[in-house]
Amino acid sequence: MWLAVFFGASVLVALTPGANNLLGMHHGVHHGPLRAATALLGRLAAFSLMVGAVVAGLGPVLAASHTALTVIKWAGVAYLVYLAVRILTTRENVETPVRRGTPLRKEFLVAITNPKALLIFTAFVPQFVDPDRGPIPWQLATLGAVYLAAEALAGTAYVALGAGIRKAGLTRRAKARLDKGTAAVLLGMAGVLATSRT
Repeated sequence: MWLAVFFGASVLVALTPGANNLLGMHHGVHHGPLRAATALLGRLAAFSLMVGAVVAGLGPVLAASHTALTVIKWAGVAYLVYLAVRILTTRENVETPVRRGTPLRKEFLVAITNPKALLIFTAFVPQFVDPDRGPIPWQLATLGAVYLAAEALAGTAYVALGAGIRKAGLTRRAKARLDKGTAAVLLGMAGVLATSRT
């Protein structure tokens, strides 16, 4: 029962619009559902590393370190700005061939440089730990796996949304406008992250 409650809460958290979800939708539009869904593995790999850090006891230490969070934050800001610029200056699937693995790498880097994601695993997940249920590391690992499943489900929903937009057969001008909107949101997220307190 507790895992079902946690899964439901995790899905709501994972569905919250963010850089990775926006990126998943963007990949769905430009690369199609299969490649965009495969790229989600990059995000899940980054989150798996965070889950591993929490289970090992390093997560709370990193979350409590102002220096570590500041470094992660500014790396995230820089990468979001970079992505926005790339989206604005590259016509994917039209004139410039996209290298294999690029969407997966983008998903990984956006996730691993997001301090908010680290806080999910150090603040949100541990709230569902109960010492009476057994060894805490085992519980954290189990909850982490459940959250990864929720993240995969949410990410797939955004990819499906992007794939639906792609299937609608947007004109080149409409895709350009969508790209500009995506880039603007990414820049806005970079600004919010830059001005947030770590």
